[in-house]
Amino acid sequence: MPRISIGIPVYNVSEYLRQCLDSVLIQTFTDFEVILVDDGSTDDSFRICQEYVSRDKRFKLIHQENKGLAGARNTCLRYMTGDFIAWLDSDDWLEDDYLERLVNTQVKTDADIVCIGIKTFMDNEFYMGSHQDKYGAFPEHIIPKKIAMSDVFWGIYALISVWGNIMNAKLYRGVVFSEGLNYEDQGNKFKLYLNSKKIVGIPELGYVYRIRSGSITQDGAANFEKIFEGKVMQITNLEKFMYYIENANYEVDYFHSLYSEWLDKQLQSVDSDWEDDQQERYRNLVLKHKVLFKKKLSKRE
Repeated sequence: MPRISIGIPVYNVSEYLRQCLDSVLIQTFTDFEVILVDDGSTDDSFRICQEYVSRDKRFKLIHQENKGLAGARNTCLRYMTGDFIAWLDSDDWLEDDYLERLVNTQVKTDADIVCIGIKTFMDNEFYMGSHQDKYGAFPEHIIPKKIAMSDVFWGIYALISVWGNIMNAKLYRGVVFSEGLNYEDQGNKFKLYLNSKKIVGIPELGYVYRIRSGSITQDGAANFEKIFEGKVMQITNLEKFMYYIENANYEVDYFHSLYSEWLDKQLQSVDSDWEDDQQERYRNLVLKHKVLFKKKLSKRE
């Protein structure tokens, strides 16, 4: 049984895939398996995956009809056998000592979740924040569970993505990623934190997150629709988050307060460059959920 299982969902990323997989091959820590799930790619991604499987017996490949990112992650989970689970998006890559730093820290701290800082790569430039300022703020870099889970609202500590860490495989028991939804990280990562006992952050950079050129700027109408759709999904995920928090009876008042504050912030983020009807549509969405949330709270009193 390997120490680490690395899940890599793959879909139409032939331009970036070799860099991703090469960064795994050169890891200084070698006790791992790689579960590649080709999610119905129509480019050369599947063929590239086959090359790496033929080169290294630690690589395993599953092909399936397209189910989306969450569906590919669920398939990865079914085939993973390692003590700890790591994720790598197929257009990102790792520093060569990424796994070594995560594993060494886990051994020293006995944490069931170990996170490391990320750097962003966009338009051929790296953007690096200070994770020393973030994780270094906590004694011995132990991140309180409540703080880690609150990152679902603000993303201050970059803890909401499933990549950029290793997690004890036991935390994934019974966990299924929500298929057919965007922002599947936001809608699922908190389940893992809820069951964790110790979370440690390494205030260094080890995971490289790629933002592809052209993925942000679009024409005004299309950009609004993308933002609006994203906001609908965020609210859906946060309402699911609140449901889990309430059922677990974990810091309920604290997270109710955060969700109320988050909704207020969304009303302040209306873009004055949007058309009047777009601004109204966005406000109505947020106001609707504010009203529903207040009604829900009044019933609990």
